[in-house]
Amino acid sequence: MSKVQETIVLEEEEEEEEEEDASASGGMGDDDEDGEPKICRACGDRATGYHFNAMTCEGCKGFFRRAMKRSLRLSCPFQNACVINKNNRRHCQSCRLKKCLDIGMKKELIMSDEAVKLRRSLIKKKQGLSPVPALPPATSLTEEQEKMVRQLSEAQKKTFDWNFTHFRNYRPIRRHQDPPDQHQESTAFLMLPHISDLVTYMIKGIINFAKIVPYFRDLGMEDQIALLKGCALELCVIRFNSVFDYRTQTWSCGQFSYNSDDLAMAGFHQLFLQPLIRFHCMLRKLCLHIEEYALMQAISLFSADRPGVRDHQKIDKIQEHLALTLMAYIESQRPPSLQSRFLFAKIMECLTELRTMNDEHSKQLLHIWDIQPDFTPLLHEVFSRLPE
Repeated sequence: MSKVQETIVLEEEEEEEEEEDASASGGMGDDDEDGEPKICRACGDRATGYHFNAMTCEGCKGFFRRAMKRSLRLSCPFQNACVINKNNRRHCQSCRLKKCLDIGMKKELIMSDEAVKLRRSLIKKKQGLSPVPALPPATSLTEEQEKMVRQLSEAQKKTFDWNFTHFRNYRPIRRHQDPPDQHQESTAFLMLPHISDLVTYMIKGIINFAKIVPYFRDLGMEDQIALLKGCALELCVIRFNSVFDYRTQTWSCGQFSYNSDDLAMAGFHQLFLQPLIRFHCMLRKLCLHIEEYALMQAISLFSADRPGVRDHQKIDKIQEHLALTLMAYIESQRPPSLQSRFLFAKIMECLTELRTMNDEHSKQLLHIWDIQPDFTPLLHEVFSRLPE
């Protein structure tokens, strides 16, 4: 089959599947909690959810599945730099596939043909109000996956001080002006020394966690350092989430309680703080198991696109294995429900959101350093820039 024929077949199949999927779902896409529509990260059309590890529309979902299953060798007739949107997404299949891969879509998460046929059969029978056969047994964890989950949860328990009983020798909390007639701007960094000590304490636990995680010690020292520096903030946020109360929007860390005002008095701005609070509320409402928190941290840790990483292929494979283990854990350990059905996708969405916050955090941190470099040596080392 020629490349032109391949493109035509892909487009015809896409039109057929879009009509079928729209009929099955009622033509409605998933919305955020605030009612705003979700957008396909590949073409900008209205998204229907997470497909193969990325938020996409039905069209890009079907296109990616077909392109991966057929192992097509597509080529761009232009300069491999076509802008993909919902109006022209069929004009260049090569750049569209590249965009799908760039946003994180993974071939390994594509369902088999048999599983797809079963799903469509169930949908049609349900629409026809005919009896729906029992679903196949939930995916069970392999022996290796069970061992992985056990090791990660034990690493989490050993390295996370839930009650912060060992958080000592910290600089005092200062939430008010001292003396009272000092200029108002002086409140901007009152909490910086204490927050710096708190985050330093958390990062020490994260480093110990990574050292216990399977596969981490097998990497070269340069990659270990690059991964830790890249994920430090994200793992801090995930760990702090387990002590976050979304009703009061506070973190209860042993004898201390913190809120976003404390972070503002450490120098952070609302451009970072508002998404941070929104993220914590979203993640906390998922009611994750300790095993899911641990797997989420491990997936974030093994991100091959961190600055300074060398062994991209090996790290990427580890992350894919962890993601599949998380999916299997959810399917086998949680009772069937609408919430558990979409839990994996929501966790992956949270990880994507973390990357965005990480970028903004880095910008604000550099600005704080320029004005008030009151950080511990460990924070300076962890959050210093790595060469791209």
